Amino acid sequence: MRKISTVQEYNDHFGVETLHLAELSAQDYINYISSVRRYSERTQEIYSEVLKDFCEFLKASGFVADDSADEALVESLTPSVIRSYEVGLITHEGDGSRTVNLHLSVLSGFCKYLIKKGLLKSNPVSLVTRPKVEKRLPVFYREESMDEYFKGTQPYASEENASLITGRDKTSLELYSKRLSRLIVSILYSAGIRRSELIALNIGSVDFGRKVLKVKGKGDKMREIPLVLSLCEEISLYLRVVETMDSRERTSDEPLLVTPNGGRLYSVFVDRVIKSELGKVGSITGRKSPHVLRHTLATELLNEGADLNSIKELLGHSSLAATQVYTHNSIEKLKKVYFNAHPRAKDGGNHGD
Repeated sequence: MRKISTVQEYNDHFGVETLHLAELSAQDYINYISSVRRYSERTQEIYSEVLKDFCEFLKASGFVADDSADEALVESLTPSVIRSYEVGLITHEGDGSRTVNLHLSVLSGFCKYLIKKGLLKSNPVSLVTRPKVEKRLPVFYREESMDEYFKGTQPYASEENASLITGRDKTSLELYSKRLSRLIVSILYSAGIRRSELIALNIGSVDFGRKVLKVKGKGDKMREIPLVLSLCEEISLYLRVVETMDSRERTSDEPLLVTPNGGRLYSVFVDRVIKSELGKVGSITGRKSPHVLRHTLATELLNEGADLNSIKELLGHSSLAATQVYTHNSIEKLKKVYFNAHPRAKDGGNHGD
C-alpha cells in the first residue's frame, strides 16, 4: 500500500469531506462524552488533557502552522501524524505502553465522533499499530490485614465515640474525622464500589429497611448492593452524628458522607484518607487506593465460591471479561489445595522411586 503522509492525501484516499470547523471543536467532543456518553468527570479531564497534548505536539513538531488548536487537531488526524505522535510519546516522553494506548484510544474515540458527524469515512487510528501491553494482575489486600484494620479502628465507630461528638468544637471534629475515615474504608471494602460512586452517594442511597445500597455507576446504570447489618448500623450512627454537628435534620438528597467542613467528598480527600488509614496497618506495604479495596472484595468473594456473574453485577462491570481478571487468585488457591492434598502432587510427584 502506498504510504499516506499528508492531510490532503489522506482526505483523497478515504473520501473525507471538506472540514468546516467553525462549529466543530475538541470541546464539542468533550461535551458529547459528558452529556451523551455520561463519562465521569475524571474521564473527561483525561480526554481533554490528551487532546490538548496532541495539539501541542502538532505545533512543536511543525505539522501545522495555524494557531487554531481545534483545526490543527482535526485536520492532522492522519495515520502518519498519529504514528509520529505515538513514537514521540514512547521515545521522548518515556511513556509506557498503557499510557500510549490511552492516548491512542482517546484519539480513536474522537475520530469515531467525527465519523458520526459525517466528516470522516474511516478511522485513521485503526491503521496505527499499538504497543503491546503486558496484562497486570489486580493487587489486593490480605483478609488478615483488613481484619487488623477494622479491629484497630472499632472504637471510632462505637456508640461511645458518637456520644462524645457534640458540635463543631476541636475535639468533636477530631473524633468525627476518625469516624468518617473508618466509614469510607468500610463502605469501599464492603460494597466494592468505585471512588466516584462513593462520592456520589446521597442519604437516600441507603435503604435501611432492605439493607441495600443503591449505586449509580458508569453510564448512569443503577445497581443495588447488599449491606451487612453491622455496616447499616455504622452508617445510621454516622448520620446521627452529622445531624448533631449540624443541629438539624438532613434530607435524603443530601450527601451521605461529608468532609469535616460539611461539603461532599472529593477525589483527593478520599485518596488521602485511604492512604492514611491503610498506612497504619503494618502488613499493608503496597499501593493504597480505593480501587485496591474494590479488587480485594472481588478476590475474597471469588475465593469463597461466588460465581463470576454475581461478582460482575456487584461491581457494575459492563462485561464478564472485566471480572475474569480476578480468577488468578482462585487458581493460586486451587494450586495450593492441589499440591497439599493430591497424592501424586506431594513430594513433587516422586512416588515409588
